[in-house]
Amino acid sequence: MIEIRRGDELGESSRRRITEVLVRGFADDFAYFSKDPRELADAFAHMLVLERFYVAVVDGEPAAVASVTEGAQECFAPEKRPFRDTWGRVHGAISYRIVRSQFLGAYDGARDGLAEIGFVTTAPEHQGQGVGTALMRHLMTLPYDELVLRDIKDTNAPALGLYRKLGFTETGRRPVRFARRAGFSAYVTMSRARVVAS
Repeated sequence: MIEIRRGDELGESSRRRITEVLVRGFADDFAYFSKDPRELADAFAHMLVLERFYVAVVDGEPAAVASVTEGAQECFAPEKRPFRDTWGRVHGAISYRIVRSQFLGAYDGARDGLAEIGFVTTAPEHQGQGVGTALMRHLMTLPYDELVLRDIKDTNAPALGLYRKLGFTETGRRPVRFARRAGFSAYVTMSRARVVAS
């Protein structure tokens, strides 16, 4: 059975396991920082704002995660020390600055009633079992008049297919610089307005 809970409802004792799902799902994106998922979890666990993360739980363990923010809300609150403690003074300081510049800041069109869903990922051992779909369906029931997903790689066919199946439509594309090196050519934005029964 799949149960959807907010991270803060699961509590501090689940912080590390939630972070492990996140860093494993975004391992390629986080490779600059480290290729070791344990190191990534060591550095990143502190910064998750648990009340902004929804977690699909299977057999008592986090199996998929997604952040949900509205307006100027942030899903991360990074501090310097865990980065330095994990990667040393120089790499830790650079990593901290990158996280602050790339992971923080509201969506340009942010407003009350519009929720940005981000960092959607399912643990590899739970992929293809409907866990991510269950998580997304739950998020679609939250009381927002519009949902937006940003920065989906155009090569991420499973995610794009799922979002389309759930009624999200593409609302924008942002080309990436150095596409050949990055391995994809654009970030896709998708949105879905709340369907109100008449």
